Amino acid sequence: MKTDRPRYLFTSESVSEGHPDKVADRISDTVVDAFLAADPYARVACETLVTTNLIVLAGEVRGPAGTIESLEDKVRAAVRDIGYEQEGFHWGKAEYECHLHGQSADIAMGVDAAGNKDEGAGDQGIMFGYATSETPELMPATLQYSHNILSSLARARHNDRNLGLEPDAKSQVTLVYENGRPVRADSIVLSTQHREGLTPADVFDIVRPYVTAVFPQGFIDDETQWHINPTGNFVIGGPDGDCGLTGRKIIVDTYGGAAPHGGGAFSGKDPTKVDRSAAYACRYLAKNVVAAGLAEKCTIQIGYAIGVSQPLSFYVNLEGGHVDPAKLETILPQMIGGATPRAIREHLALNRPIYARTTAYGHFGREPDAEGGFSWERTDLADELRRNF
Repeated sequence: MKTDRPRYLFTSESVSEGHPDKVADRISDTVVDAFLAADPYARVACETLVTTNLIVLAGEVRGPAGTIESLEDKVRAAVRDIGYEQEGFHWGKAEYECHLHGQSADIAMGVDAAGNKDEGAGDQGIMFGYATSETPELMPATLQYSHNILSSLARARHNDRNLGLEPDAKSQVTLVYENGRPVRADSIVLSTQHREGLTPADVFDIVRPYVTAVFPQGFIDDETQWHINPTGNFVIGGPDGDCGLTGRKIIVDTYGGAAPHGGGAFSGKDPTKVDRSAAYACRYLAKNVVAAGLAEKCTIQIGYAIGVSQPLSFYVNLEGGHVDPAKLETILPQMIGGATPRAIREHLALNRPIYARTTAYGHFGREPDAEGGFSWERTDLADELRRNF
């Protein structure tokens, strides 16, 4: 998103861990983690469908014998962790179907390293990364606050089962921007599943303190519009209320519409799939550029061909900086070993079971953890970039 207007409104949305599509994402990445825990070089392309008391897995895998047979308990545990014990969708009672099968030999031939051939990209495509200085997380403020609303409510729900909230929820934040910076909340939309008997006014009283705490002082004022459960009732939700599928919330997962998206989903894919790993690398590099103070906003695009290791293109766009993007286009790929699929995986240590935790509240703008999760959120290249420029 680029605009020279002095004042404008911009909106982003988020969805909770209990949203049907996010339940599907969580299950698909639970499968990825199970295979990577069994073999760091396993291959997974898993799609999940969830609907009323039904969980269906399909896709292609390559890994140790017995891994597929171990999945059902892990999948049910993931649904239980989200909090689904409802009549229409229950972690222990939903029917489970697994239709995973072996990976195509043709795809494997293009991706695997052999002889003098390095590991190739798992698919063709374009991947984008973005960072902006408008929040401490170097994320678009509209999306970050939307995520923070739902993650705050999820923590409250898990800590107090008597609060009256259920797992399914959506948020949306519209901010006023002046001279390119967010200054106040114009509107806040929240739809959250709740126990039978609560009115919208009851839900508003429950959620308002959690929502208000998310925003900087002064962002919410008397003119801020609130739309809390605007349909009036939200008791039937989750996969019982709407079918969920893996990969349908790619804008929520990335930058909330503030930056381009290549079109490929992340969840359910092992890190040889550049849809995932190269998008993480793009974010990593863009974040380090902004963290180094070289620009207020940075967008990076990488293009790949299936089976080819070297990127076809590497593009950098900057806003609010005085650095030559062409120089960054030369330097940045070399900082991660040429941005080949293998180099990305090794630099960010992606062959680990770290993916189920990414599936709600964004793949970006998170804190790197001790187990290696969110390694692409590190800013360990910033000092070197400052020295270069």
